Amino acid sequence: MSEALKAVKGMNDILPPESARWEWLEARMRSVLQRYGYQNVRTPIVEPTALFVRGIGEVTDIVEKEMYAFEDRADKHGQAEHLALRPEMTAGVVRAMVEHAFLRDSGRRLYYFGPMFRRERPQKGRYRQFHQMGIEALGFHGPDVDAEVILLGARLLKELGLVDGEHVHLELNCLGELGERRAHREALIAHLEAHKELLDEDGQRRLYTNPLRVLDTKNPALQDMANAAPKLLDFLGEASLAHFNGVRAILDAAGVRYTINPRLVRGLDYYNLTVFEWITDKLGAQGTVCGGGRYDGLIEQLGGKSTPAVGFGMGLERMLLLLEEVGAAPPAPVPDAYAIVPTVEGLPRVMVVLEALREAGVSVVLHPGQSSMKSQFKRADASGARHALIFGSDELAAGQVAIKSLRDATGAQRLESLDAVTDWAPLLRNA
Repeated sequence: MSEALKAVKGMNDILPPESARWEWLEARMRSVLQRYGYQNVRTPIVEPTALFVRGIGEVTDIVEKEMYAFEDRADKHGQAEHLALRPEMTAGVVRAMVEHAFLRDSGRRLYYFGPMFRRERPQKGRYRQFHQMGIEALGFHGPDVDAEVILLGARLLKELGLVDGEHVHLELNCLGELGERRAHREALIAHLEAHKELLDEDGQRRLYTNPLRVLDTKNPALQDMANAAPKLLDFLGEASLAHFNGVRAILDAAGVRYTINPRLVRGLDYYNLTVFEWITDKLGAQGTVCGGGRYDGLIEQLGGKSTPAVGFGMGLERMLLLLEEVGAAPPAPVPDAYAIVPTVEGLPRVMVVLEALREAGVSVVLHPGQSSMKSQFKRADASGARHALIFGSDELAAGQVAIKSLRDATGAQRLESLDAVTDWAPLLRNA
């Protein structure tokens, strides 16, 4: 016998009934997204490596350590493309907008679902293939769009059953514009150099390449040093502060609670002005369930015209874990009815009835093959169905079906006519 093959570590199969929870989550999210006027976009899983190096940043953890990058097979001229599995989707969406001149006439509100890939040590809520839902509002200036994106995120979390302040909380920061970040960067490097002996290996590596990320450290030994570092908010000019205050004013008016976290920088280089994260303390170290911000320079950086943009990403695996942890996850779906057919002779007529039930919106499972009534009832009970439809010889001869309640302690049973399916089908669906 050949050795059984297994999935790549950290890349997981999603099987029933778990897959039904994914469908439920995606459907709830789509409902909210469409109410805000967002449209679906789908881009390739494989993109040019240069897209992420240029878009995300060459010295980010994603590009340096986590990205699945490879050289494709050479063509007939001996040229080989450098490709990568997408580690995030914003850069791919922007590439598609530029390539197809999709922002030429107006701004776009877009959303996506899909798998992303990062080469890291798999752990609960953090996998090598993971799935995200994200939104991108492209071509819109102003704090009102930032605030709307945050309000959309808050709506999503609320409609999934997550309570603000109990299950999640919002953190907010402003990264200003390039000149302001440069001035802050110089002050920050000077501060870090003065405490260089305290920096761990990651901090030493990032000191001159990405000093903002040093502040994002989870190392307890560095917290006092990070807290005492110069704050970017103190370097913001009048326009950046006005933008940030505009976002806050809308959130305050809408009753969205938040805390300002001056150390919140996000892990990607393309952000400016508003950045935000929803955090939970229910999942241990994997605390961020949704995060994003404004990235006005990325479209120009990837070859398009200067265009404002803002968005966020939400990890689906982590969201499902959180919903399960707080008791908000949906139950596994069950059929309305389970059809029990003792004899093969009755199958032709039974199948016609079952199709009529499905036409009426009833979910009904037909028992596979022939087996004893006891076995069929056992399978019916295990299916979770609310009703058993018994198509016995006597019932079929009388043009009837016996409907037995499987979730009622009395086990109530009644007879219905096969010629009046549309009359009694709603009773199965709505019970």
